Amino acid sequence: MSTTDTDTAAGKEAGPPPEGGATAEERELGAAGSQLSTAPAEEISVPSLGPLGWARWFWRQLTSMRVALLLLLLLTLATIPGSLVPQTSIDQLKVQDFQDRHPTLTPIYEKLQLFHVYSSVWFSAIYLLLFISLIGCIVPRTWQFIGQLRGRPPAAPRRLTRLPAYTTWRSEAEPEQVLAAARKIMKGRRFRIEASGDAVAAEKGYLREVGNLLFHTALIVLLVSFAAGQLWKTEGSSLITEGGGFSNSLTQYDDIKTGQLFNSDDLAPFGFQLDRFTATYERSGPQMRTPRTFRADVTYWDGADGASHKTSVKVNEPLEIAGYKVFLLNHGYSPVVTIRDGKGEVVHQGPVVGLPIDGANLTESMVIKVPDYRDKNGKKDQIGFQGQFLPTWVRSQGMFSVFPALDNPTLVLTAYHGSLGVDGGTPQSVYQLDKSRMKQFLEPDGKTKFARALKVGDTMKLPNGAGTLSFDGVKEWASFQISHKPGDQGALIGAVAALVGLAASLFIQRRRVWVRAVTGHDGSTVVEMAGLGRSEYAKLPEELADLAVRLQADAPPAPEAEPDPEPDRNSTEDSGKDSAKESSAKESTEDSASESASDTADPADPAEGARA
Repeated sequence: MSTTDTDTAAGKEAGPPPEGGATAEERELGAAGSQLSTAPAEEISVPSLGPLGWARWFWRQLTSMRVALLLLLLLTLATIPGSLVPQTSIDQLKVQDFQDRHPTLTPIYEKLQLFHVYSSVWFSAIYLLLFISLIGCIVPRTWQFIGQLRGRPPAAPRRLTRLPAYTTWRSEAEPEQVLAAARKIMKGRRFRIEASGDAVAAEKGYLREVGNLLFHTALIVLLVSFAAGQLWKTEGSSLITEGGGFSNSLTQYDDIKTGQLFNSDDLAPFGFQLDRFTATYERSGPQMRTPRTFRADVTYWDGADGASHKTSVKVNEPLEIAGYKVFLLNHGYSPVVTIRDGKGEVVHQGPVVGLPIDGANLTESMVIKVPDYRDKNGKKDQIGFQGQFLPTWVRSQGMFSVFPALDNPTLVLTAYHGSLGVDGGTPQSVYQLDKSRMKQFLEPDGKTKFARALKVGDTMKLPNGAGTLSFDGVKEWASFQISHKPGDQGALIGAVAALVGLAASLFIQRRRVWVRAVTGHDGSTVVEMAGLGRSEYAKLPEELADLAVRLQADAPPAPEAEPDPEPDRNSTEDSGKDSAKESSAKESTEDSASESASDTADPADPAEGARA
């Protein structure tokens, strides 16, 4: 087949085919279908075998969106052990109890750092890789999006019929009038407008890309806020009996955990006092023993010389003061006792906090230690009491409370004397009594172990005139968690921004619309409208139809031409044949000329479409 000059010229203008072997339809759309996404183009190339090549390959993989999503999924999965396994940063007692009950799993969990997941090496590695990956994704994507914002909508393709949404009609309005009306309508719909030759290009939906970038930026804000909260955090607990108080200093915490960059000078000067604790419980039905009222009435002050204010702290309703949150955690009872030694001197007086051993009915294990004690002869000794406190005791039900309220408060104790072991320099728990160097008091018969059940107002006399213990009353205590994480506010902002960005990226669609108006062979104006979306946008035809209806108000469709009356077959047969031959030859000549012109200016090449 011979090659004409026209074909050669068209081939030179088109240039080499696009990389990757673009289809005929993609070449036909040209620049009109390009740059509807801000995702950086991925270069498919094999890295060199040198260290630099492998480093570049690793960086490209790490900063790809696929790897970022994978790391985000891994980070989510990594938090599951932190929810299932007790964490030392939250409750050391639960961790110790878990280790006692699972001696086989404990060494494995310790090696895997499952008791402190959020500060483990593997969790930190995923966290840092995700942080780097998100930054590597966002920076080039942002620059590309800025470049698109500075650009203009591309010119219309030559064949609008190839686009997924298309409509056309003929109008008696002038092409300039049609295009002016199209520009006005598009601007009213907040499209970006660009006029080019006989067509108007419009583009809309940039907030989709803004939402996408906002979502990923918000993830970085969340990561930074989480890191700041861990590095500068202060989190501790304090158990306070009614009438007692708390001041925000290290010595006032029963236990405290801080971040690596924490400084004790950063503690805000505030405090509070527990005035009264109120708890009521359901007494019947399937929800029996369920708390109905669980409230701590406190007086708090902000600053060393701050004014006092009264408020109530409830579950999920913390006290917020000086950037700290004071949460109400638990509740129990503190029996008030007075202990006198053998000489009748008061050696201990006040409330004693017990360790709850029954969460439903608040049975508490009681331990009282008196290191400075003298027997009836004035000899120095040490004495200890151990037993249980039962808010509601029924003798027939055993040594456990049957209800959490103070219906029948009973203090059951036995006593020991000897060495408490508190002088050896080794710290001891206030809830445990070391009886290895102590002897239990016995009844006068010398065989029965000494023990007494006391009601409020009762006094227990120790054998051989060793002293007395009086049960004076009961106060209530509450445990509070005092938490300060400087990244909480940033995390909240990041979470809200992530939701807004995700909604924008899901519900806003990027699309382009073109309107072309040219004069047809019959002198009327041919109006064409077409639309193209970034992805499958189901409402694109509907939106295009609405725009077409609005445009037809300024460019109404021309009436259909009436068909010519049928001529007399007998009288015009010969002339009709000659006329048909003449018309056929003329149309053939016009089609040949049109085809030649079309081939000469074929805009299949994307560059040609952009120039158009």
